[in-house]
Amino acid sequence: MEPIVVIAILGLIIFLLLFAGSSFKPIRLISQGVVKLIIGALFLFFLNIIGNQFGIHVPINLVTSAVSGILGIPGLFALVAIDMWII
Repeated sequence: MEPIVVIAILGLIIFLLLFAGSSFKPIRLISQGVVKLIIGALFLFFLNIIGNQFGIHVPINLVTSAVSGILGIPGLFALVAIDMWII
């Protein structure tokens, strides 16, 4: 299958899960986790775009996306502090 078809099918499944909801709790928890990972990756993407002017770069991977997605803006600030002072 073409990659665009696979991405479209996955996007449709995610949209249906978000729109219709799920009566099964495990599927609902997994879909909420995936949404938080995507939101965390978007936070990091915009941080890297804006932070590029100030020399801030936090890599986008599963762990950093999970931290920024679950903890939100404070998690994003924590990742920046770790990047600046520890690493």
